[in-house]
Amino acid sequence: MSAPGRRTFLAAAGVAAAHVAGTAAARADESAVPDAQRRAARILAGVHAPRFPRRRVLITEHGAVGDGVHDCTEAVRSAVEACARAGGGRVVVPPGEWLTGAVHLRDRIDLHLEEGATLRFRQDPAAYLPAVYTRYEGIECLNYSPFVYAYDCHTVAVTGRGVLDGQADATHWWHWTKGADGGPAPQTPDIQQLIAWGEAGVPVAEREFGAGHHLRPNLVQFYRCRDVLIEGVTVRNSPMWNIHPVLCRNVTVRGVTVDSPVGPNNDGIDPESCSYVLIQDCVFDTGDDCIAFKAGKNADGRRVGVPMQHALVERCEMRDGHGGVTIGSETSGGISDIVARDCRMDSPRLDRAVRIKSNPLRGGYVRDVLCHDITVGEVGDAVVEIALNYERLETGDFYPDVRGIEVHRLTTRSGPRAWTLIGNDTNPIRDVLLSDCAFDGMTGPNEQRDVEGLVLRHVTINGEEVTA
Repeated sequence: MSAPGRRTFLAAAGVAAAHVAGTAAARADESAVPDAQRRAARILAGVHAPRFPRRRVLITEHGAVGDGVHDCTEAVRSAVEACARAGGGRVVVPPGEWLTGAVHLRDRIDLHLEEGATLRFRQDPAAYLPAVYTRYEGIECLNYSPFVYAYDCHTVAVTGRGVLDGQADATHWWHWTKGADGGPAPQTPDIQQLIAWGEAGVPVAEREFGAGHHLRPNLVQFYRCRDVLIEGVTVRNSPMWNIHPVLCRNVTVRGVTVDSPVGPNNDGIDPESCSYVLIQDCVFDTGDDCIAFKAGKNADGRRVGVPMQHALVERCEMRDGHGGVTIGSETSGGISDIVARDCRMDSPRLDRAVRIKSNPLRGGYVRDVLCHDITVGEVGDAVVEIALNYERLETGDFYPDVRGIEVHRLTTRSGPRAWTLIGNDTNPIRDVLLSDCAFDGMTGPNEQRDVEGLVLRHVTINGEEVTA
């Protein structure tokens, strides 16, 4: 057999070189997966579900009547107190319709809603007084109690296959966000006052709202708690944010359904200034962000100064919402080490899949965010958005530091644009990596300005590979 000719040899060499280069690039991309697995394992090492005594206390043993008419507030409260005095355990809500006001948990209490049970929360704001220590949109104050609330507790849970129904609607709670005849909304003066007090450093004990005011409470809030579990329940019709852990450590939210596609500011789950958070196997259908990591707002967030860190989101489904996995806009205490993986997102009313938002009043930082293996069907705006001009603010004294954002192996079926990246001219977004992403069905151009260190590796838009 004769020796190969020069042309054949060069062609073979070119194929070999291309194969080596492709293999090297593939190895570089594959290295992101073990790193993501290591980061997820590190977070999971700090998360464990709390364990409770086997004791069971039924609310019916304390006089609750499940006809949806009788007020069970005192019966539920009595059951919680009796269980706590005995050393803790499970406070059981059996099948039925149970009308109640605020439910305050204690150490080692698992509020368990059996399948077929619905806690319906009273529509009278007076049922959530006296005011409690809370955060309203990232600023500490005294306000109406969240409907299910725990403060400075350890080993607390809400579990079961039942429903928490806040019963908010157009004439209860939500109407505080709308002004009559084009005038200001009832909540507007209170929000402005709270922001002013936060900027002035007024002591939290003097920032009292509640009766006669119009700051809406959360449906579920755990404040300064550790070893928290929320599992299995369905939540709906919250006055505003549905589930809001604040300043907590070791939080597991598993198998929860947030059925809240209507209503203002009805975010699904908003962990704020927490450490070691797992959000797993949840379903979101919301009118605002599905999951939003936060860390306090403006001067008050910087005063508290506690970051949101070490969180894993996995195997979740996002339908309607402003953002699937969102960070911000309350970034003042700093947010870092967030991993989202193996999630599905799809709806024409899901505006964005991955969203980071802040502005030059917030300050703080967002860094070390990693999203991978995200399957996106349709979105209404940008698949990936990082916007540092939230609320159209371009200048201020506290520019947020946003860097180290990675998205790997994201696929999209359709939407207006692959990404929107808007930094500030004096403080750009830094170090964004997109790799092995396929943005199909995109109908418009990307929006991008004030970005340093954008890297695109094996990224296609409508089948065409793109470079930074």
